[in-house]
Amino acid sequence: MKIGIVTVTYNSEHVLADFLSSLDQQDYNNVLTIFIDNASKDKTLNAIKSWKNTSKILIENKHNAGVASGNNQGIKLALANDCQFILLLNNDTVFEPQLLSKLINAHINYGSSLVVPKMNYFNPKDIIWYAGGFFNPSKGFLNYHRGQGVLDQNQYNQDDVVEYAPTCCVLIHKKVFEDVGLMDERYFVYFDDADFFYRVKHHSKHELRYIHRVKFFHKIGSLSKSRNDDKSHFYSPFFIHQNCKNHMYFLKKQRRMFTPLLLMYIWFYHTLRFFFSSNFEKKWKTLILIQTSLLEGLRMRL
Repeated sequence: MKIGIVTVTYNSEHVLADFLSSLDQQDYNNVLTIFIDNASKDKTLNAIKSWKNTSKILIENKHNAGVASGNNQGIKLALANDCQFILLLNNDTVFEPQLLSKLINAHINYGSSLVVPKMNYFNPKDIIWYAGGFFNPSKGFLNYHRGQGVLDQNQYNQDDVVEYAPTCCVLIHKKVFEDVGLMDERYFVYFDDADFFYRVKHHSKHELRYIHRVKFFHKIGSLSKSRNDDKSHFYSPFFIHQNCKNHMYFLKKQRRMFTPLLLMYIWFYHTLRFFFSSNFEKKWKTLILIQTSLLEGLRMRL
């Protein structure tokens, strides 16, 4: 069974050495690695081209097309190259040599169309980042990670069926894309994964399986723009804009009876977070950005 590994790079030079080393050590060899570069300005392309692996494809985008679009480019290439599975994989990650074989074996053992491993922070490595994921109806079906920020004491060491997985690392059978479709490219970043797995959940044909016996570490925040460049704890304007806009659009797409009420609730939810969360810089321009971003999401066409 051939796996197409899809990873989207953007100024990833500082994390690629560990990532490529992890790929080199894999004990599963029937692999095609697809790099989609979103117009990196650093030495990312040099690092990829210098990687001594002949089973790779590099696409050099002329502009930053976003995560969802980049993943779709890679998925289409993997399918065109006869890959039965696509592994969406962040390049700010480090993982054990048995990652691919364990994911494939989980598919064989459980029959699950999608498989996601437990993921811990890279630093410190004994803190959980993801141990299964679900949707929270009380927060406008906001996705969340089970066990995030908790000391890993093997409390989530049981494989089970979950609802949501970050596209940081998830193995997906090609049939899922045939049935559910690709990523919605109107999400530049954030909520693209939530949208995809919400569709998988409601399609009800495919099962997402969480497996725990994997050593996988994520360098959180090393590539994203969720925080300000001055390394403060405040959310960046980029994150606020994308997060608020996309949450509204995500809810609009559901077209449920109570969607208008949920949209109103989420508007107040994001607004109140500005006043009560320490992650927001208490300036008028921040509050205005939240409001304009929510309005932009509300106006997006389905």
